[in-house]
Parts: sequence; structure tokens; C-alpha cells
Amino acid sequence: QVQLVESGGGLVQAGGSLRLSCAASGSIFSINRMGWYRQAPGEQRELVADITSGGSTNYVESMKGRFTISRDNAKNTVYLQMNSLKPEDTAVYYCQARITTSRRVTYNYWGQGTQVTVSS
Repeated sequence: QVQLVESGGGLVQAGGSLRLSCAASGSIFSINRMGWYRQAPGEQRELVADITSGGSTNYVESMKGRFTISRDNAKNTVYLQMNSLKPEDTAVYYCQARITTSRRVTYNYWGQGTQVTVSS
């Protein structure tokens, strides 16, 4: 019914940048909020940043100043601009969105994840 597809991951050297994209598609009535999470091997999934439908953003403190979350409501897409990347940023990054479908059912959807690898 609804799916999220991430893109933009890859291999980058420390200090470099990547821009992740996540596009939502399907029978969508509205997208309430969207966010990015990441999960490194052997660790729990953690929030990176999120953004409300009104554009209010929230960041994990350690990522402020390096990462920027934004959204394009016309494209049902959320972005994560990642600058000054560090090896410890290496993880699978997942897009998450709270979406109300055309049937007026609200649910938290997850993307399949995109790998980000930062070399030292």
C-alpha cells in the first residue's frame, strides 16, 4: 500500500559528504512526520533526525552542525545531507515516516535501508 525507498548511500572518505533521499509512494493521504535512523553492526537502531509536516526539525545533539534534514512535500521525499562524515557514521540508514493512507489509517512505515560507509 505504502512504501519508502532510500537512495544516496555509498562509500565516502572521512570528511566527505553524502545526501540521502527517501521517497514515499502509494495510497498516501498525508505524511505527518519523516525521519532518519541508523544502525551500525552490533548496535541498536538510533534516531538521527526527524522533521514534521510543518518543517520543524530535531537532531541528535552529536549530529547538529553536520547533518541537515529537509523535505519536499510535493515529492513526498525527505533528505538527509551529511557533511564532515566520520568513520563512526558508518551504518545502514533507514527512512521512517508516519503516514496516513487514503483509507485514513495511520502507521509508521520504514524503508529498506541504505548503506553508508565512511573510510578513515
